[in-house]
Amino acid sequence: MSDPDFYAEPTAADLAAIEIEEPLISAELEWLAAEITLLDAAERGRANELDTRRVRRAEQAVIRETFALVTRLTRSPNPRRVA
Repeated sequence: MSDPDFYAEPTAADLAAIEIEEPLISAELEWLAAEITLLDAAERGRANELDTRRVRRAEQAVIRETFALVTRLTRSPNPRRVA
């Protein structure tokens, strides 16, 4: 069985939603990379304060971008919203 929706190309609305979320997605990827680096360094016994600070900065960036996304979504007009 094949689901044609599974293979469908993203719509313009899908791409616009991804573009709006891109700063948060990038911040989350940076956070993930920092955590992987810290865990790898800890396994080798070489974790240092710089690695820990990188994780904290990345966490703060995710929080900042989350609030920015919520602000963008609540301030922009929603064409689907019925008055």
